Amino acid sequence: MNFIVWLIVGGLIGWIASKIMNTDAQQGIGLNIVVGIVGALLAGWLITPLIGGATINQSDFSLSGLVISLLGAIVLLAIVNLFRRGRVR
Repeated sequence: MNFIVWLIVGGLIGWIASKIMNTDAQQGIGLNIVVGIVGALLAGWLITPLIGGATINQSDFSLSGLVISLLGAIVLLAIVNLFRRGRVR
């Protein structure tokens, strides 16, 4: 059941992050799910030690967990844009 929640919430987080970073036209639902889940993992390694809390990958289904996972997805898309275009959009 936890895997299904990862897919749904990860897809929503990836979609919101792609809307914020203006990359939604380049991504489908599958890539949104990947961005959401990998972004949450990235946030678990980078952002969580700095500010505390947990991500959706750490079974924290709270507002702070969703926001931290969203920040990780935005950072991931910024890194991808940096390598793809040579600049952050």
